[in-house]
Amino acid sequence: MTRAIAVGVDGSAESLAAADWAAREAALRGAPLRIVHAWLWQPLDVPVVQDEESQARSADAVLREAAKRVADRFPDLAVTAEVKSAGAVAALLEESERSRMLVLGSRGHGALVGYLLGSYGQEVIAEAAGPVVSVRERDAQAGGPGEGGEVVVGQQGGPEDSEAVLGFAFEAAAARGAALRAVRAWTLPPVFAYSPGSLRLADEAGGLEPFERKALAEALAPWRKRYPDVPVTEHVEIGSAGQVLLSAASRAQLLVVGRRVRRVPLGSRIGSVAHAALHHAGCPVAVVPPA
Repeated sequence: MTRAIAVGVDGSAESLAAADWAAREAALRGAPLRIVHAWLWQPLDVPVVQDEESQARSADAVLREAAKRVADRFPDLAVTAEVKSAGAVAALLEESERSRMLVLGSRGHGALVGYLLGSYGQEVIAEAAGPVVSVRERDAQAGGPGEGGEVVVGQQGGPEDSEAVLGFAFEAAAARGAALRAVRAWTLPPVFAYSPGSLRLADEAGGLEPFERKALAEALAPWRKRYPDVPVTEHVEIGSAGQVLLSAASRAQLLVVGRRVRRVPLGSRIGSVAHAALHHAGCPVAVVPPA
């Protein structure tokens, strides 16, 4: 059975744009769509605007609005919708375990980017079991499948380190009939970071940049074989990984990055490259956890 593409909605314009994008993605991949809205009644010892019954009706209205919007635009798409009686983070993390991908709305650029359900989005992205795609309101109307633009993916480390992110990117490009640009950024390490082994490998490759090109080619090789119809551009550039990737994705229809989670006292934080992509990319961003 084909796993669904899930989208979280909260009634905002951003989440409805995410629902549009997720529906189009589901139609493209021949997958069902699952729309979820998390709502948990937590009575307080202070006056509230709505009582429990009223808030429950509001939650149902949010879901109905999103489901009707999708049904009107994609009448042949198989859609299920559910109000989940759980906290937002717990509900969305559960969806990430059962779905092909989870799609969330994002509120835009800047140092403090808001995601669906306020600050919960980044926590969900950091902990999700599967890919999470961040979509802004304008992303649902521009740069969609078949409308031009590459799928851009960042590759780091060896083949085993990037298996999940490359697999997602190649599948996305194949579904869209789009070209793929695989980006590997590199910087000159400090002198003390060199080891005899690394120097030998770089020397055998003909230098540091050829070494990086060889590493990218080796990581891409099995995916090129699996998706022979996807045109691939190999992009190796010296510089900060985040800056290089954002520059390469300036005209992309989708940017795909891996996730490196750093544990901190107040929770989890995603890696710097994924963080930069989510804050500054001009297209939807898929954050893919390691396999």
